[in-house]
Amino acid sequence: MKKYSQELSVGLFVLAGLLCLGYLTVKLGKMEFFSGNGYTLTATFSSVAGLRTGASVEMSGVPVGRVAAIRLNPKNYFADVDLRINEGVALTDDAIASVKTSGLIGDKYISLSAGSGEPLRDGDRLTETLPAFDLEKAIGEFIHGGVK
Repeated sequence: MKKYSQELSVGLFVLAGLLCLGYLTVKLGKMEFFSGNGYTLTATFSSVAGLRTGASVEMSGVPVGRVAAIRLNPKNYFADVDLRINEGVALTDDAIASVKTSGLIGDKYISLSAGSGEPLRDGDRLTETLPAFDLEKAIGEFIHGGVK
């Protein structure tokens, strides 16, 4: 009987450890299983180099959402980016979305600038966008005399 209770306590300890590991994996990976709150907007960029799904969407430096999906638009070959915006954050049709770089490593995120037009709803499109700054292209232009 003593061996059975020892095996049971070891099994419960291992189970608790696996649950903690699963929780940390979800939290550190910034995964969201129940993200029903909020709404989705689509923005079209000429370049989203370095931007990844799950990247932060910020307004005035405050996280207000996440990048839900990135796909190539077959009509114009630009990048369509789906932004999942948190509930309670109201954006307008003249808001500006731009791809920015964070930190020394160069993590990309979407920065939103507030507007004062008509409010956007789920499924609407942001029309004002700015692509990511391409440092390699700028250095190439400088070296080859393209910058004036």
